[in-house]
Amino acid sequence: LRQEEAFCFQYSCCLKICWSQDNRSSNTHISSSLTLFKVFLDMTFGAGGHTLAILDAVPDVTVYALDRDPLAFEMARRLSAEHQGRVFPVLGCFSEVSNLLRQHGVQPGGLDAVLLDAGCSSMQLDSPERGFSLSKDGPLDMRMDGGRCPAVASAADVVNALDRQALVSILSTYGEERYAKKIASAIVAARDIYPITRTQQLGAVIAGAFSPSTLYARKDLLQRPAHVATKSFQALRIFVNDELHELHAALQAAEVFLRPGGRLCVLTFHSLEDRVAKRFLHGLDVAAPPRRNPRRPAREEEGEDERPSTGDARWANVQKKVIMPQQDEVRENPRGRSAKLRAAVKL
Repeated sequence: LRQEEAFCFQYSCCLKICWSQDNRSSNTHISSSLTLFKVFLDMTFGAGGHTLAILDAVPDVTVYALDRDPLAFEMARRLSAEHQGRVFPVLGCFSEVSNLLRQHGVQPGGLDAVLLDAGCSSMQLDSPERGFSLSKDGPLDMRMDGGRCPAVASAADVVNALDRQALVSILSTYGEERYAKKIASAIVAARDIYPITRTQQLGAVIAGAFSPSTLYARKDLLQRPAHVATKSFQALRIFVNDELHELHAALQAAEVFLRPGGRLCVLTFHSLEDRVAKRFLHGLDVAAPPRRNPRRPAREEEGEDERPSTGDARWANVQKKVIMPQQDEVRENPRGRSAKLRAAVKL
């Protein structure tokens, strides 16, 4: 079970509230509301925690389980064998989901609910050979597709081939890294001596651009020391997998394939993902730069909802506020500390 998925279902109202008509509903009403949803799309499947919870909660449900990772797809196939006719594994990216659903006989308006889980799975982060983790040495890969798309550039290809300005753009845009120029210069200088091919090798190159006292000077949301290369690893992973464009494609597909009254739940794990989801549901331009109040720190504005578009509304929010984990849930699962859940009804 993905730790992120465990977080989502340990929070008792987290997903159930997304299917209810009224957020003041009783547990009995919520359970009966769940039975109205018979066709689900779970993307991404990961290790199957969300799909298993849906199977347990909804009798006679059909779940289309999408994942771009071949390993996760094989896990979905095994679950499908255990739940014949209820789970249909789908291998592909978010941007491919429209064609893949049609291949499975699902037409626009044919889904009752979509659960969209963005970002990287614990299963990928915990496998050194996948090259996502700074703390575990492995090949500098970071491709969520694994070996399914060998023509796609790996993180090693990116850091060894792109010029300094391109690296600066990646680090600042996708990692919101304030020292992007310093880090990019260190990468270019190091690769002139030898190629950067390992995760901890890249971490050491980035660390070498800073004084030893600043390596762990940054803090995460739990106020734990964070390595100075953490944001750079996030930026490379997002760039390699084109995650923000994929997320937007998934949201667009959900809008097409959900029936009126269908539910969309979006689970994000950093501000860039959440900004895309929030703006899409509000009918705003997802590509526009973030709105900043110069009198307030950017961090204070990250959780604030921007004013919805005054044009034709396509979604109605189930909750006024984004759902976030409680303190006890974060203590039990620190990886879920930055999770945000948004739920909406298609109008």
